[in-house]
Amino acid sequence: MKRRDLLKLATVLPIGTGVVSGLIPVSAFAKATVAKRDILKELGIRTFVNAAGTYTAMTASLMHDEVIETIKEGAKQFAMLDEVQDRVGEKIAELCHAEAATVTAGCWSALVLGMAGVLTGMDMKKVAQLPDVTGMKAEVIVQKGHNIGYVHALTNTGATIVEIETVQELEKAISEKTAMMWFLNSYAPSGKIQHEEWVAIAKKHKIPTMIDMAADVPPVSNLWKYNDLGFDLVCVSGGKAIRGPQSAGILMGRKDLIAAARLSAPPRGGNIGRGMKVNKEEVLGMYVALEKYINQDHDAEWKMWEGKIDSIAKSVSSITGVTTEVSVPPVANHTPLLFIKWDETKIKTTNKDLMLKLRNGSPSIEVMANGTGINITVFMLKEGEEKIVAKRVREELLSAMA
Repeated sequence: MKRRDLLKLATVLPIGTGVVSGLIPVSAFAKATVAKRDILKELGIRTFVNAAGTYTAMTASLMHDEVIETIKEGAKQFAMLDEVQDRVGEKIAELCHAEAATVTAGCWSALVLGMAGVLTGMDMKKVAQLPDVTGMKAEVIVQKGHNIGYVHALTNTGATIVEIETVQELEKAISEKTAMMWFLNSYAPSGKIQHEEWVAIAKKHKIPTMIDMAADVPPVSNLWKYNDLGFDLVCVSGGKAIRGPQSAGILMGRKDLIAAARLSAPPRGGNIGRGMKVNKEEVLGMYVALEKYINQDHDAEWKMWEGKIDSIAKSVSSITGVTTEVSVPPVANHTPLLFIKWDETKIKTTNKDLMLKLRNGSPSIEVMANGTGINITVFMLKEGEEKIVAKRVREELLSAMA
């Protein structure tokens, strides 16, 4: 008997017949449903409680159910990728006070594509030419305090970095070769020129500006703050606090520059960005994640974080020799942070040993080192996991007491 015939028969048999009487084998119904796979467990991949933060190596953040459902539903239909980007870009731009926007393959991709758009404009010959920048303005001015590894996203296009430190040096560095002025938001305190002055000088000289604010929400207002300040391009990571797909990001800003950036992005080829593909599911998921993030109760969320931090701090600070301190990073990962330190003459363990024991425990827990102590963040913890973290850290500290 075929499976469909078995199922038909089951619907018309009186209660008490069929499977119970042995007419229909139980195995027939077992085959009708597929057991849910735990693929991570099946592959032997360690999962953990994330008390460390939205680090790329730790797969950043977890998507909300609405985002996952959007991705699942998006996977069931075909659509033209450019149309998906067009409609989603319009919505993102509206939410973030920008002229235009596009979903990219992470913030790094936003930097590369945005830079490419500045270099080429709408000239398809220049698009195909990159990273050969012959005949193009290709110098990017960067403050010394901002000149770290992320500039490689810009130089991947063929652009070159011109480092400056003061306003006087900036004015002197501007020339007919200057393509753009780049600002790394998380390193703003390390620079001598702040946002408003940076933008004002650029506008005076009619030079495009780009700001990298990858992990710089919360506060949620940062999503439109830098568009309102007048930056021409704003680059954001989608998979951190916004909790979109980890491999997604947002490039937003001037309409003409976004249009130019998209010439170097899929589905087009013959360009430097062909490998930076974002599928329709990620584009849709990124939009839903952003929309949810903007509309959630951020004050209530902050109070929840403070409560979780407080419960962990109280649990461990009662141990002799242990001290705790709560702080909030000024720019990137701007959420409550708990620093735990101990007197190693009383508690015979190092932070490395403690981290290893937490990692190898059950459940596995990830925290971050800070000097001789550890940092704990709570904004990526699931409901109730703060109690698990508090219990395990306390256990390990007590077990190490002299």
